[in-house]
This record gives sequence, structure tokens and C-alpha cells, in this order.
Amino acid sequence: MSATPSSPAGLSRLRVDHLRRYGLWVVFAAVTLALAAASSTFRQPINLQNILEQNSILGIVACGMAVMMISGGFDLSVGAVGVSASVLAAVVSSRWGAGAAIVSGVLLGAAIGLVNGLLIARVRINAFVATFAMASIVSGLLFVATGAESKPAEVHVLASAASDRVAGVPVVFLVFLLCLALVWYFMTRTRYGHYVYSVGGNEEASHLSGVPVQAVRILAFSLGGLFASVAGLLLLGQTSVGQPSAASSWPLQAIAICVVGGIALTGGTGRIPDVLAATLFLGVIANGLNQLNVSPYWQPTVTGVVILVAVVLEQYNKQLRGSVRRTAAPRTASAAGAPHRSTSTPVPTTSLPTTSQELR
Repeated sequence: MSATPSSPAGLSRLRVDHLRRYGLWVVFAAVTLALAAASSTFRQPINLQNILEQNSILGIVACGMAVMMISGGFDLSVGAVGVSASVLAAVVSSRWGAGAAIVSGVLLGAAIGLVNGLLIARVRINAFVATFAMASIVSGLLFVATGAESKPAEVHVLASAASDRVAGVPVVFLVFLLCLALVWYFMTRTRYGHYVYSVGGNEEASHLSGVPVQAVRILAFSLGGLFASVAGLLLLGQTSVGQPSAASSWPLQAIAICVVGGIALTGGTGRIPDVLAATLFLGVIANGLNQLNVSPYWQPTVTGVVILVAVVLEQYNKQLRGSVRRTAAPRTASAAGAPHRSTSTPVPTTSLPTTSQELR
């Protein structure tokens, strides 16, 4: 017998679920409305379109970062991966056309992500060390190969995807939504998506349960590299230049989006739709401060405060969930007439969500 929705434990759990599910969206809506009321230029349609356009590429990087963080890792090389895909596509497009440029860029990103996954899952190198070293290696090779010079390119299909608009909505934002939908489907509707949550929650218990831990980790980092390369290709479409020194801030910005979106740095938890809310939330704050003529020096401070508040709220939410479960467990056992079981032997558990509803 479980706690009913009308019972005290059921109501508490319902409040916790609603706080986790809708809290960020409510804050995002409140901040957006406040900025719209405070600034006439902020609420102009052209400015709102710019917010969508300017933050979509970073949101695509965050899609891959979300998968890696839920699996229990993160990737500091996504900036180098994106730029490498951008420069390679610029070079290839001048000789073999747009199709070969896109394919080569995506394959390069997925290949670097695959190597990251192998280093972390098979060689057992810490994710921070492995991806930091990979970022240095890739950036160094890129500077040597190009002589630190930009590679101009006119790839019309990428320029259209990065700059055109459909019914006032930037196409690049639609590409971002497509990436989010694909990641959401993978994480909530496929076996390997559930494995990603399981491995991030408890690697040892997942291994004992038959989950292919190494394959899951390798797949997560390969997807991270793939999404970074897609973002790099769209950056090439926006700028028409493959710039070796670009995108250096992508790793930390993508991690910040995921943290604000409630994805735990320790892995195992996180909702993909909240990546959208966090991307737009941070974009709205940065744009709003500009529209209010706040000094740009304040923007990192405000962003840092937002990240800290998000982490504190996530910790509070986690403690609240634990408290609700501890409160509900004895009542459930008592209601069922079952004797209370006391044991000192720890039982391995995973944070694998028990229902698909918890993943949405």
C-alpha cells in the first residue's frame, strides 16, 4: 500500500514534485515579465527573437552536456570540439561542398567524444583530467594546422539554419528544440537512456544489475561530442568563418545551464525540458541587464549568484525528497501491517527513476 495523494505524505510528495517540475519555469516567467515591465526595449519582438537566436547554439551544446552530466561526468572539451568541427567544415566546403563539410564536422565531433568516452570508461581517467587534456590537445593541433588563422567559408545551408526565420521564429531555435526532443526521447523512451540515469546514480549497483556501464559512458560522451559539433557548424553558419580561438567559454556556460536546470553534478538526476528553461533563463538575464544599461562587469556576478541559488535549491529539494520518503516509509509499512525491518547491512540502490513520469 502506498501513500495516497490525499494523505499528508502524498501531499508533501506532490508539493515536492511540483516544485521540482515547475519551479524553474515559474522563476523564468516571473523574471521575464519583470524585465518586460522595466524595459521597453526588452519586450520588443525583435529583441525577444535575438534572445532565442543568440542562446540556441549554446543550448545545443548543453543538450550533449546534460547527457554526460546525468551519466556522472562532464566534458571540458566541447568548445574545442565545436571549433574543430567549424574549421574543418570551412576547409572541406571550399573543396567538396556543403554536404561533405557537414558530414565531416559531425563525424569529427563524434570521434573526439568517442575518444573521451574510451579514456574515461576504459582507461578509467577522471573526466576532468581527460577532457581538459583533450581540449588542450585539440586546440593545439588546430592552431598548428591553421597557423591561428581564420578559415572563411560560405555554406549556404548552414547560414540559412543559423540566421533565417520562419514566422518570426529563428530557425536555429527550431534546431535547438529538435535536439532537445531527440535527447528527451533518448533519455526517457529508450533502454540506454534509462541506463544513463542508472550509471550516473550508482555505477557499481548498475554493473551488478547487468547494465553495460562502459558502453553507456562511451555513448554519452560520443553524443556530447556530436552535439558540440552541430553547434560548431551552426556557429560557422552565423559567422561565415571557422575561427580557431572561438567558443572557449562553451564548456563552463553549458555546465552552468545544466546546473541551473537541476542536473546534478554527481549524476543520476535531471530533466531534459529544464535545459530549455535554463538556457532561456540565463539568456534573458544577460539580455535584460544589457537593456537596462547595467555594467557588463555585473553580468558574471549575477550569473554566479543564479548558479549558487540553483545549487542551494537543488540541495534543499533533495533533502525535502529524502524527508518525505522517510516519513512515508514507516506509515506505509504500518498501514500494511508489516513488521518494521531493521538491518545494518547496506543494500545497493540506484537512482534509476522507477517511472517514466519521473523522467519527463
